[in-house]
Amino acid sequence: MATVYQGVKSLRGAFSELWLVTETVNFANAATGSGTFASVDITVPNVAMGDVVLGVSAGVDTIDAVIGGAVTAANIVTLTLLNNSAGAIDLASTTLKFVVGRPSW
Repeated sequence: MATVYQGVKSLRGAFSELWLVTETVNFANAATGSGTFASVDITVPNVAMGDVVLGVSAGVDTIDAVIGGAVTAANIVTLTLLNNSAGAIDLASTTLKFVVGRPSW
């Protein structure tokens, strides 16, 4: 069984700054075939290279695809939908939520 730490103690002091971001994204215009990807850039004021996207939550079923994120430039987070399924994916417009942290170490 995994060891799990729940609550603010698990991240206290690990990040000097956190951004909680909610954005509506439409990947439908960039349907992805098997093994391909689609990306979208989101403006997040004051993020910088070296900041970490901690996780992405989608408001729809991602149908065996994975959505990941990275800070790719000052003030820009790029979210990427990677299709791991055997067929094409065409997601509906959805609200994505993600957290960006600035490591304090």
